[in-house]
Amino acid sequence: KEGDKIAELGCGHFGHFVFPLAELTGKTGIVYAVDIIPSVLDEIKKRAYTENLPQIKPVWSNLEMFKGAKIESSSVDNALLINVLSQSDKKIEIIREAVRLIKPGGKLLVVDWKNNALLFGPKPEYRLKPEVLKQVAPKLNLTIIEEFEAGIQYHAFLFRKM
Repeated sequence: KEGDKIAELGCGHFGHFVFPLAELTGKTGIVYAVDIIPSVLDEIKKRAYTENLPQIKPVWSNLEMFKGAKIESSSVDNALLINVLSQSDKKIEIIREAVRLIKPGGKLLVVDWKNNALLFGPKPEYRLKPEVLKQVAPKLNLTIIEEFEAGIQYHAFLFRKM
């Protein structure tokens, strides 16, 4: 909503969610566009400038490292991890870093590939296993608000930080 601080973690080349989020949070909000690839952040920075969206703040980060994102702990209202976890062997570390950024009561949206045998997408062994996420969530101070299918290819969880 207007004035919120949001972090899209692993925003990717097009910042697919960054720009709509910037519209929703308005000029009083902040949208952190976080990625490990500098050229991705350069593209987002240029587009944000062109579209007069100063609330978009590109941040380089290795999300696999605790305190890897140069964003203050407990400072964002909500964070998104969309199609990020299946790209890493350090899924729990990435979620831990996301949780560090979120204020108590804030939300984390995790969307990733379903753990099934599709002919495309990441190999099944790289896909997020929902049962593992459910076991780890309480240890990371997260409660599940909602679990749902996000289309035919993706599984999603909405968490609240306790």
